[in-house]
Amino acid sequence: MEEISVRTVAAVILMAREIERAEGELRGFIDRMSEEEQAALVAVMWIGREAFDADEWDEAYGTALSEASTPTADYLIGTPHLADNLEAGLEALGFDPEDEEDELLNRGS
Repeated sequence: MEEISVRTVAAVILMAREIERAEGELRGFIDRMSEEEQAALVAVMWIGREAFDADEWDEAYGTALSEASTPTADYLIGTPHLADNLEAGLEALGFDPEDEEDELLNRGS
């Protein structure tokens, strides 16, 4: 998962948990990502909702890259349970999102 950092995904998770307050911030954050980062974020979400298995990362990422037809922010913000799916995706890929989330929260306070 070299296309996106765990910290970046954790930041999206935190904003998605506060979507009513942070939708504009989340939209801007995603829009500023590179095409590769956006595709990786979608792939993590797909793995979290079990559309792909963790060992199918290359396929999930390639599919997200080649089939992007809607702005990524619109697609992700419109996805139910976005934060939960991203967390589950990171965990399936062997990462602990809670450590990154806690660090981001503590840095902001």
